[in-house]
Amino acid sequence: MNQRDEVGDFLRTRRDRITPEQAGILPGSRRRVPGLRREEVAMLAGVSVEYYARMERGDLRGVSPEVLNSLARTLRLDEAETDHLHALAEDARPQPARRRKKAEQPFRPSLQRFIDAVAMPVWVRDRRMDFVAGNAMGRALYAPLLQDPASRGNTARFVFFSPAARIFFPDWEESAASIVASLRTYAGQNPRDKRLTDLIGELVTRSDDFRVRWAAHDVRHHRAGVKRICHPEVGDLELVYEAMDFPANPEWFMFGYTAEPGTPSEDRLTLLGSLAASPQTAEHEERA
Repeated sequence: MNQRDEVGDFLRTRRDRITPEQAGILPGSRRRVPGLRREEVAMLAGVSVEYYARMERGDLRGVSPEVLNSLARTLRLDEAETDHLHALAEDARPQPARRRKKAEQPFRPSLQRFIDAVAMPVWVRDRRMDFVAGNAMGRALYAPLLQDPASRGNTARFVFFSPAARIFFPDWEESAASIVASLRTYAGQNPRDKRLTDLIGELVTRSDDFRVRWAAHDVRHHRAGVKRICHPEVGDLELVYEAMDFPANPEWFMFGYTAEPGTPSEDRLTLLGSLAASPQTAEHEERA
């Protein structure tokens, strides 16, 4: 993944989506670009055309946070996009001698006891969309993903490689867009993560659906929302999820799911909990 290309493509795709009218510029009759011209972005951001052109060629060395914020306002970037731009600029700055990367931490027994004690589906994944851990309800909720041979316990592979994903996620288009935007965000923060870039390369090579979305350069913070699931055991679920970081391990993210009280989803989630607690389910999970 060429970081200069990443920077240039990101800025160009953001520039193309802003119309002159949105920026308060008279459009004129002869325009060869769908959005703003480079000189218009430069003027609105308060920098020279040459300086902005250098940025769009992928060179963010020496660009101050103030200029980046001005550019973010000009291009109407949201919070995730602004953070992504700053992450790309941070990678362009001279880096101190890198310490040897710590070995990946095992999921501590105390953490497993904690999520096991939570009376809702909880699961933990890493930046590469790999399943790390879950409680019984979390494993039961995502059993189709965990048992699918195409996914190998990876959400992105499940969504883009497995036909079952389009049934499991009724809002497949939204799920696909969210995963790609999250991976784009993580790649901007960790451009030297070989396992992450290898996964992205696999997805780009094997999935047209992924490749088209990847080219859009969309980014997103995956913090909270509503997830609709068509579960093979309990039926349709509409769940509210909350995402939580692990300060001790920034690679991991924990997701907890609840249903609105008094809804059919609450009843079905209760049924899922009963199934997850049954000895037969536990035995099946061990075999899977």
